[in-house]
Amino acid sequence: MYNVLVCDDDIAILDSLQIYLEMEHYNVFRAENGRQALEIAEKNELHCIILDIMMPELDGMQATLELRKHKNIPIIMLSAKGEDMDKIQGLSFGADDYVTKPFNPLELMARVKSQIRRYTSLGSLENKEGVIENGGLVLDPGARTVTVDGEPVRLTATEYGIVEFFMKNRGRILTTSQIYEAVWNEPSFSVEKTVTVHIRRIREKIEIDPKEPKYLKVVWGLGYKMEKL
Repeated sequence: MYNVLVCDDDIAILDSLQIYLEMEHYNVFRAENGRQALEIAEKNELHCIILDIMMPELDGMQATLELRKHKNIPIIMLSAKGEDMDKIQGLSFGADDYVTKPFNPLELMARVKSQIRRYTSLGSLENKEGVIENGGLVLDPGARTVTVDGEPVRLTATEYGIVEFFMKNRGRILTTSQIYEAVWNEPSFSVEKTVTVHIRRIREKIEIDPKEPKYLKVVWGLGYKMEKL
């Protein structure tokens, strides 16, 4: 049974999400603010976090920043705000996905399943494949680790999935739609900014100079490419 933490100051939303999650046989933890969420995450093994942005004491953005210092648990942000900049900010802070209120509970459950599937890699080929090397960038699918010049890189589950997709397709131009569908496991609709934010975060972690990337490069008008080194 996988553990999912739901954090929202709206008790009605907590109750509703707990019902849907338990129907999918998840074990549910509840929190009403970011501080409670951090305490629960510190004491329990979690496989996904659903985190509201606007909360008392510690909001979802700040809670995500704290979580990302030590954990790569998938985080799905909830917010009544639907503007692109709010989504970009949430993803920049370390969230893996973003859902705008009001939301379809069935769609949210599908996103939770997708994030947990990617995080745990159940039934995938990752554990059967060997280490992939490209210059100083090394990805070990069995251990789910990435190193650059021997130094470990802390990636979220989504970031790891993107790097793995690029590593397996070195030298190929990949569109944002191809990246999204391969990593998020769902159809792509207006996802360019979502993918772009994640790639920017990855560059900050694996590139010596993110403004002059060695590994992940833009192919203007087409998409992105990982150079063969």
